[in-house]
Amino acid sequence: MIHIMILTKNIRIITLDLDDTIWEIDPVIIRAENRLYDWLGKFYPKITKRYKITDFHEVRSQVMAEFSDYKHDLTFLRKMVLSRIAISVGYRPDFIDNAFQIFDEVRNDVDIFPGVIETLEILRKNFKIIALTNGNANLETIGIDHLFDEVVTPIKAGAAKPSSKIFKIAVDLGGARPSETLHVGDHPELDVDGARKAGLKTVWVNRNKSKWPEQYADPDIEVSHISELVDYLI
Repeated sequence: MIHIMILTKNIRIITLDLDDTIWEIDPVIIRAENRLYDWLGKFYPKITKRYKITDFHEVRSQVMAEFSDYKHDLTFLRKMVLSRIAISVGYRPDFIDNAFQIFDEVRNDVDIFPGVIETLEILRKNFKIIALTNGNANLETIGIDHLFDEVVTPIKAGAAKPSSKIFKIAVDLGGARPSETLHVGDHPELDVDGARKAGLKTVWVNRNKSKWPEQYADPDIEVSHISELVDYLI
């Protein structure tokens, strides 16, 4: 515990992952994709007659390979998939923005883990909190933007985790040094190893009691829920 207190005593900034750290993302994406597929079936039926929902994933893999420079931009990739599929069945792709909005509405209908909001309200009294995500969640739509000082996304940074570039941008926005910044996230590579290589202190949110991958250096702190951060930091 003394070791952890030394690690955390100079922390000024907390960068926080979103997907699978403060809400579970897979069920959300499944619901969003199903809602979009139903909408396409109603208004653009030629698409769902030719393509199963799993076919969209195959097209996405093709698009990601073709547009590797945009692999960090999930919105671009999803719109490109929709455009390519629409054209393939004879539709003009002028409805893509509306289609994406259908997906996006459900994508931002997340179930925040219990205790997260209360924890952020406590932490932000003492620390600047920056959302640092590879996703495209809209915190204003979700209704928690007031709990964050900044939001850093791959579109804003021009790179995604685990690139040091996105961590550096977050640190610079926070006005602190990397050693004064604590990154909190669930993914061993994208969050913990990426942050460590960028010089940040690290917290691994291990909700499922998983075994830490041996190929990566250990996180500075391991928790099962971000509410435990209060005990370490306050």
